[in-house]
Amino acid sequence: MPKIELARVSADYGFEASDENGHTVRMDTSPESGGQNYGVRPMQMLLMGLGGCSAIDVISILKKQRQEVLDYRMVINGDREPGVEPSLWENINIEFHLKGNIDEDKAKRAVELSIGKYCSVAATLEKAGAELNWRVFIHPADTTL
Repeated sequence: MPKIELARVSADYGFEASDENGHTVRMDTSPESGGQNYGVRPMQMLLMGLGGCSAIDVISILKKQRQEVLDYRMVINGDREPGVEPSLWENINIEFHLKGNIDEDKAKRAVELSIGKYCSVAATLEKAGAELNWRVFIHPADTTL
């Protein structure tokens, strides 16, 4: 079972969380809530986890299909439920930007499989009521992402 340890290391709300392999993430709350911008907000980290989870899936699927992915970038935006506690993610919009000699249909299918079947973070967010919307953009090999 994975083990996460969390310790307060900066002012009231500045925390560092680490896993059993020594990887560390810094977290904080917003300055409006007493934080000092020491680190990522925990709810933003959920979106980061969604990005990482899906990226691993998409790259893995495309590699198996012998697609040449030269670069990869995602943009993730979300809206949370207004005026309630806890305020969960309601709508999450994801842009997948892939650079290289990539068949667009294969890329879209890889994303569909990731979001709809393989990505545990996506499934967790959807079970909590979030709607995930996504778009795929294929960029030529000679462009910059």
